[in-house]
Amino acid sequence: MAKAKKKTEKSMEETLWDSANKLRGTVESSEYKHVVLALIFLKFASDKFEARREELRLEGKEKFLEQVAFYTMKNVFYLPEESRWSYIMEQAKQDDISIKIDTALYTIEKNNKALAGALPNNYFSRLNMDVSKLSALLDTINNIDTQKDVSEDIVGRIYEYFLAKFALKEGKGKGEFYTPKSIVNLIAALIEPYKGKIYDPCCGSGGMFVQSLKFIESHQGDKKDVSIYGQEYTSTTYKLAKMNLAIRGISANLGAVAADTFGRDQHPDLKADYIMANPPFNQKDWRAANELTDDARWKGYDVPSTSNANYGWILNMVSKLSDQGVAGFILANGALSGGGEEYKIRKKLIENNLVEAIIILPRNMFYTTDISVTLWIINKNKGKQTRKIGNVSRKYRDRKDEVLFMDLRQIGVPFEKKYIQFSDDQVEEIISTYHQWQEMNGVYADKPEYSYSATTEDIASKDYSLVPSKYIEFINRDEQIDFGTKMASLQSEISDLLKEEKKSKKDLLKVFKELGYEIKL
Repeated sequence: MAKAKKKTEKSMEETLWDSANKLRGTVESSEYKHVVLALIFLKFASDKFEARREELRLEGKEKFLEQVAFYTMKNVFYLPEESRWSYIMEQAKQDDISIKIDTALYTIEKNNKALAGALPNNYFSRLNMDVSKLSALLDTINNIDTQKDVSEDIVGRIYEYFLAKFALKEGKGKGEFYTPKSIVNLIAALIEPYKGKIYDPCCGSGGMFVQSLKFIESHQGDKKDVSIYGQEYTSTTYKLAKMNLAIRGISANLGAVAADTFGRDQHPDLKADYIMANPPFNQKDWRAANELTDDARWKGYDVPSTSNANYGWILNMVSKLSDQGVAGFILANGALSGGGEEYKIRKKLIENNLVEAIIILPRNMFYTTDISVTLWIINKNKGKQTRKIGNVSRKYRDRKDEVLFMDLRQIGVPFEKKYIQFSDDQVEEIISTYHQWQEMNGVYADKPEYSYSATTEDIASKDYSLVPSKYIEFINRDEQIDFGTKMASLQSEISDLLKEEKKSKKDLLKVFKELGYEIKL
């Protein structure tokens, strides 16, 4: 009996794409993400509402089921009947379902100030979608359990996946990347954003903030001890971030409007304790030749080149850090070396003892690019100090004039077929290496092909390059081979194989002879 083929399980993103793709003909593919994410928002908000409703029932508070205050006290949106997912599904096959979805979204935004300007207005009615196709999409979204993993940034994942499918150019130029959960978790574990102000100058859909709050909760912290600040250039992504954070009860100041961080800084006086960011890679023409030449953010450094914004982003973040501030951010590997203004700025950053760690990440961690990228850690205070994180008290040694280099390209586990992420054990190993290097009584030791603690003198001798492979020891395994011994071994193996072959032929001829056949081989 033939073995049945194993059915390949589709990811949530793939399933949603296939379903949204059925809208082809009535909706442009570039609209898919907005259609799907608005519906995901409705499902997410409704699932949280129903979960809170059930809590009230179990507490014997049936008479308060329609009292708004009993939902808002738990950072849950109260939803009138026409905004609930159950009502939408009941009406899913009706000709006016688009109007009902628009009404649901309008009602939620009108009743919740945190969502002001975040939700689409009369969007579904204007698209004039085929009812049967929209109904099929609603059925698909209905099967998503948004409460299964409340720490998962579902909105961000779907958004980036859809960008990868149809609009790479749209995403690459505008900083709309969603940073994979695995990378955000690693950044949070390294810089430990426990209390104070957290800032992301290019916050995208808000995924950095979602995972930061998870770190705080996992260390028995209180998210009320943290203030969130962000900025986003693209209007649709800015709205998406507001939606993504509001639905999770995360209060955030994303600025009055969507705006360019360089040209229209929404937080000019901010001094953040933590910065987490994934700026657009190698952004060209980010300012005109005569623009921002005397900007306060470059004070003490050369003005970043107009041809690439990488060092503009770095200096923006350095200028926003408090005296004890720490930043963890992703940049393309090209920022690790190079001449001109980049060289001068990089040299000054190193001499000013701001660079704490440079960590190369594996390829294929992002949906929208397969390149290997670098995680930078910038620290305004690398001196001896004691810091309390939850129940853990860390005693840091003086790391001035030292930089930790790590190469993580050989680790990671497969994720959704062709992507890579870090396992929990791998993240633990990485952060253990980092903290052992930082701490006063740490047992850190350089490890070939993995890590190296370099001095400022080492870096100066390499012309201020921050490319990890210039410092981390590489093992040339070919040089460890004794070729004489290896060749003798190979000759012996070949001789044994020839003897085996000769014996096999002899045995075969004997069998044929016994059967009455004379055969020559």
